[in-house]
Amino acid sequence: MSITRTEIEKAFRALQLHICQGLEDIDGQAKFQEDPWEREEGGGGFTRTISDGNILEKGGVAFSAVHGPVSAAMKKQLNLEGEHFFATGVSIVLHPRHPRHPIMHMNVRYFELDNGATYWFGGGIDLTPHYVDLNLATDFHQQLKTTSDHYSMDFYPKFKEWADRYFFLPHRGESRGVGGIFFDHLDEECGLSKDQIFQYCLDLGRLFPVAYKHQVENVSLNEPTDAELNWQALRRGRYVEFNLLHDRGTKFGIYSGGRTESILMSMPPRANWEYNLELNEASEEQQTLAFLQTTQEYKLD
Repeated sequence: MSITRTEIEKAFRALQLHICQGLEDIDGQAKFQEDPWEREEGGGGFTRTISDGNILEKGGVAFSAVHGPVSAAMKKQLNLEGEHFFATGVSIVLHPRHPRHPIMHMNVRYFELDNGATYWFGGGIDLTPHYVDLNLATDFHQQLKTTSDHYSMDFYPKFKEWADRYFFLPHRGESRGVGGIFFDHLDEECGLSKDQIFQYCLDLGRLFPVAYKHQVENVSLNEPTDAELNWQALRRGRYVEFNLLHDRGTKFGIYSGGRTESILMSMPPRANWEYNLELNEASEEQQTLAFLQTTQEYKLD
């Protein structure tokens, strides 16, 4: 007998708490605050936030488990066929204090229609450094490949390509960051059982604090300059653009009547836009922008 939606819900809640503990250990100063909430149409969740830390200026780890009728807006926007839905998952975004530490995002989710008659998993992890370090970007992709290969040798190349397409700002012609993996509507047609796909999602979640710790501990820091802080604010602006214009999770949350505070938790504490930005051709900022305007392949084991 395959895993039930109640078991998935409980495991995702436990995953949220596990990730928060790992991130508190990395930050070494700030602690998560928890905000429980309920959805009038059915279900609710726990939004956990951290701020003003040693490493993390703002971060959120949200858990939700919601259910109810499939609205006309959901059917139109998300192309759904069914009368009732259940959705649960964990979503994370970290905005670091220092420009040399990266933004990092992850979500894993489960969705079913009409009491499990139709179901799928989705999720992914991606890394958005303000300044690209090729070695750290490669390390990140290697961690994702190692985790994915345990389940299927097809997962990493397929989901990496999907992430390259998904985490892209077409109006800018640039990637949001160095990519990662992304998958959606994953069910038994992929060759794995429902339980195996669920375990893959849990393993990705457990990887998150491990991967972020590696990024933080392998960079040398100096006091950030005004130029670095300004570039950080501009890159955060790109992050806002993607989340509001293209992110499926944001759209699903809005169209399913989700909690606005939790949906927009991913937004950075401060961001900036500069008209007709011109960068010095030899600058690190221009090198990062050029990197993000080209699809990258990493040398992995």
